[in-house]
Amino acid sequence: MFRISFVFLSALLAVQVLAVSPASAQRGHDACARDVTRFCRAHLHDGDSVVLECLKQHRARLSKACDKVLTDNGQ
Repeated sequence: MFRISFVFLSALLAVQVLAVSPASAQRGHDACARDVTRFCRAHLHDGDSVVLECLKQHRARLSKACDKVLTDNGQ
């Protein structure tokens, strides 16, 4: 069930960019999966935008890889 939410999060991040390859979306998922589980697990069923906002609220505590994905996608 959590895996589906991670896929939706990856898709949400991919949509934020004008041209995103499938490989780039997968890297976003891989980079942020642990952070989503760690900081935003309670919001997984609240929708992708809520999870994204949760990640942004925990920005200072995110892994460097996830922070880079958000930055690269205009977040």
